[in-house]
Amino acid sequence: QVQLVESGGGLVQAGGSLQLSCVHSGRTMRAYSLAWFRQPPGQEREISEREFVGGVGRDSSTFYADSLKGRFSIARDNFKSTVYLQMDDLKPEDTGVYYCAATQSAGPSQTGTAFRWWGQGTQVTVSS
Repeated sequence: QVQLVESGGGLVQAGGSLQLSCVHSGRTMRAYSLAWFRQPPGQEREISEREFVGGVGRDSSTFYADSLKGRFSIARDNFKSTVYLQMDDLKPEDTGVYYCAATQSAGPSQTGTAFRWWGQGTQVTVSS
């Protein structure tokens, strides 16, 4: 059974930075591609409707939502079974709940339904 636990969320001013972490447990993280998704606060969405942020494949290749390129970056550390989301130059519209997700596919999809395992989410609030 795979479990994902996110941390690192919080309150930050616009222009600031945050780094989210997601610890993967249950089986070796090397076998999984991982991604980050988000949803706006107060809006309960189906997994299929969550906004793709970025992902990292089993080979550590990364890709991002076009609108977030240059501000967000993802890295994985298989030894620590952790995937990171570095968020810079944060904007109020980045506010939301951020979720980590995992799939056994080689390269991560940008669609939530492609991911079988999800964390509980961590709240990010960016004040103006």
